Amino acid sequence: MKVSSSTVALVVSIIAVVIDVSGRVFSLIYVPRNRRPQTALAWLLAIWLVPYVGLILFFIAGNARLPRARRKKQREINRYIEESNQGEMLDYDPPLPPWLDTIAELTRSLTGMRLTGENAATIYRSDDESLAAMVDAIGSAKRVIHCEFYIMALDETTVPFFDALEAACARGVTVRVLVDHLGSFRYPGFAGAKRRLSAMGARWHLMLPFKPLRGKISRPDLRNHRKLLVIDGDIAFTGSRNIITPSYEKRANVKRGLVWKDFMTRFEGPAVTGIDALFITDWYCETDELLVREVPEPRASRAGDLQCQVVPSGPGFPGENNLRLFNALVYAATKRVILTSPYFVPDDSMLYAITTAAQSGLDVQLFVSEVGDQFLVYHAQRSYYEALLKAGVRIWLYPSPTVLHAKHFTIDDEISVVGSSNMDMRSFTLDLEISLMVRGDSFMAGMRATEESYRAVSRELTLEEWKKRGFFARVLDDLARLTAAVQ
Repeated sequence: MKVSSSTVALVVSIIAVVIDVSGRVFSLIYVPRNRRPQTALAWLLAIWLVPYVGLILFFIAGNARLPRARRKKQREINRYIEESNQGEMLDYDPPLPPWLDTIAELTRSLTGMRLTGENAATIYRSDDESLAAMVDAIGSAKRVIHCEFYIMALDETTVPFFDALEAACARGVTVRVLVDHLGSFRYPGFAGAKRRLSAMGARWHLMLPFKPLRGKISRPDLRNHRKLLVIDGDIAFTGSRNIITPSYEKRANVKRGLVWKDFMTRFEGPAVTGIDALFITDWYCETDELLVREVPEPRASRAGDLQCQVVPSGPGFPGENNLRLFNALVYAATKRVILTSPYFVPDDSMLYAITTAAQSGLDVQLFVSEVGDQFLVYHAQRSYYEALLKAGVRIWLYPSPTVLHAKHFTIDDEISVVGSSNMDMRSFTLDLEISLMVRGDSFMAGMRATEESYRAVSRELTLEEWKKRGFFARVLDDLARLTAAVQ
């Protein structure tokens, strides 16, 4: 029996309609489950507007969780971290205010990391100073160096860093390096960095490698965004800086004259053990080698008078640790909240916390860059300015062509938070991050000086100025905001 072409076309059309309707019904049932309303709505729009592409993207990137095997490893190392942090609570001088005691316990319950005393820290606001300090610290290493960065590239700026690592290897120091694969591979200096690390004898591995032809397939949207360097378990650096030239070796950046300004901190004391524990976690997840026996015992001597709590976060944890900490601290503020973030795309909970603080009469300030390097993120960020300004938040624009890449904030005169985490939904949900909560007068003085250095060169954005921006700029900002919620 011969089937007419019109019949075949009808059957194909019916099948296409059934698949399309089934996909839409499935999305309505499954997509909203355990997701923020704005995230679910963004995915539903993608699936309904471009059904087949939307569904494929959802199945690839719609679940903010690490692969099952890696989550199992993360749980194992989390138990180790929690067990190694047991013991008597310290007496803090000065004593903790009740609200901070509660927040410290919240963070401990989420991460297994306790608030520790007797730490010391040094702040580096200059990229040249931070690189020189890390090079000097590597030069002093006697036993082991743990190096983990989102981006590492060999270029004119970073040659001294790689020279120092090579000299350490020649002295017999064990050098271990972790670098995010997709974070680094797009930069021309990455290939040279890999060759140099191999030639010097360093042990290095890619984090979350995406190599389908070699059977290594990690979620391309989940990245390890941490930046840390640990020397002999005694000294640790962390902050916003990657190991790459300030222009990030991109032709478009050089053409625009863009340079990145970062913020790094050097720690000594018990906090170093916590920072090193994150390297041990990531090393185990990538290599199956557990380095727990190399974790040094806490120092008996007093390094300083700072209280510090290491706060790991990312898809290996179920609770969005950094977002919970940030919100809790903002709500606890009684005088001022000063925020610095290159990518400020908050979820509703953080937006409400910040605007509530401003509407309550607190001094709330936000430092962001006047210029952006990521088109969609930059315009999504701008879409929040009107709500912030109306609530009373003072917004400072750091002048072009510098991208203010520092990531930190302060609460009253009590608490500083520094690290790798942006204040956007990617850092809250998709990226592995490190943050440190720090308490101490000397550190706060350094943070205040840092904030004042930004304020001295920035200009304040007013609500009147912002309302005058063009129609198309407003539409572009609002459309970009829709993409920010897709996780």
